[in-house]
Amino acid sequence: MKELGKQTDKICKTVCQYNKETISSDDMKKLQEIAEDYCKVKNYIYTRYSGKGSLAKLYPGYTIQNEMTKSGLREKIGMPSVYFYLAVFDALGDIKCQWTRTKSKVSELLNKNETLSSEEKHYLRFLLKSPNAFEAVLNHRPVCLIKEMEIKHNELAAQVDIKKMHNYLRRQIRKYQSRQYHTDVISGFFTTERAYRYADHGIYITTKQNRKRVFVPLTDNNQYKNQLYVRLYPETGDIELKAPVNVQVHCHPDYINQVGVSLGIYIMLTTDKGHVYGEHLGKYQLEYAEWIREQTNNYNRHRADNPGRKKYNAKRKRYVEQLHSYINHELNRFLQTEKPKTVYMVKLPRPSAGGVNKKINNCITLWQRGYIRKRIQLKCREQSVEFTEVLGKGISSECSRCGANGIKKDGMFRCPNCGYAAEDKLNTSKNVLKRGIDGKIIRS
Repeated sequence: MKELGKQTDKICKTVCQYNKETISSDDMKKLQEIAEDYCKVKNYIYTRYSGKGSLAKLYPGYTIQNEMTKSGLREKIGMPSVYFYLAVFDALGDIKCQWTRTKSKVSELLNKNETLSSEEKHYLRFLLKSPNAFEAVLNHRPVCLIKEMEIKHNELAAQVDIKKMHNYLRRQIRKYQSRQYHTDVISGFFTTERAYRYADHGIYITTKQNRKRVFVPLTDNNQYKNQLYVRLYPETGDIELKAPVNVQVHCHPDYINQVGVSLGIYIMLTTDKGHVYGEHLGKYQLEYAEWIREQTNNYNRHRADNPGRKKYNAKRKRYVEQLHSYINHELNRFLQTEKPKTVYMVKLPRPSAGGVNKKINNCITLWQRGYIRKRIQLKCREQSVEFTEVLGKGISSECSRCGANGIKKDGMFRCPNCGYAAEDKLNTSKNVLKRGIDGKIIRS
């Protein structure tokens, strides 16, 4: 067994717990009632506080908390306060994230806008980064800031047409900010230590009934004191508990290699040394994709008979779990075998439009590339391995020996300039390593 080095920093990861026995329909109904009320509260928050007029109340959110206390909504639906306020802040978190995404989108387009001068761009960036100024402009109010910020604002504003810039910013926000928040997904709810208790090889979860808890026997005896997310699967009578935990980051003195990897649909990882990991990934994904196509066709043929989806959802979940288990096993094997100090990988492009082959399209749609990327990043952080993304433009058609453009055919790469021939994934992974070492990387 490999001996671990000293332990250093900590990272947060999510661990899951599962019920040992099927939950009764009565108990599941009690948990679903909480999830339904949780959803109602979130939708109420979305409707009332997602607009620009509530921007000043979003941070830190205690104003909204006090308003919700006075609203009487909690008493009206009979929801325990511990769940009520979790739903409030959960919805506020979603609203804040949406505003952040909108600002990022506007800032990205701002950098590409060639009709604006550098002074105008500088002023708009200032507004986007200053919450008070941003809120004031959107609500047609004078910008009032603290003394240091006020001086900076006046200095930038003197160089531009303020009215024009404010109108531009409002137009962009109207265009990209989501106008309506709503969720009909009643999948679960958050709970804190005040609303659950571990005991008797399981967990007791507070319900809407006073001093009544649902007992769920668990498959393990681990106990956590953090905020948990309770995911409900009423069709199978199961639940999933998700808990954030801090784990030690391990440092390995023998991890000294620099490794370039290429990601594939059929073979998960190919390294610059020609080593492959996850060579059966394609088989699992093709089997999963074929089953999905078959089930979809059957469902469409018998749609009038209203076929149930309980068995379908359960089997689909097993397929995904099998895929994820295989991916994690192979990534662990990759790190233990290659002993990398740095892992270089191409930044993956967005999914492209489908081709003419439906089977290949289905397989690509179900490709777990996003999951694989996240797991590589997480496992690298856990083992103190640096994960770096390199520029990917033209990387698969470039010869790793001479740099000329080559030809890819039937999984092979051939260079007409120098005669080099190799598997296309091997050639790509060598280019990944070369670009990583040369510093052609994606800056975070």
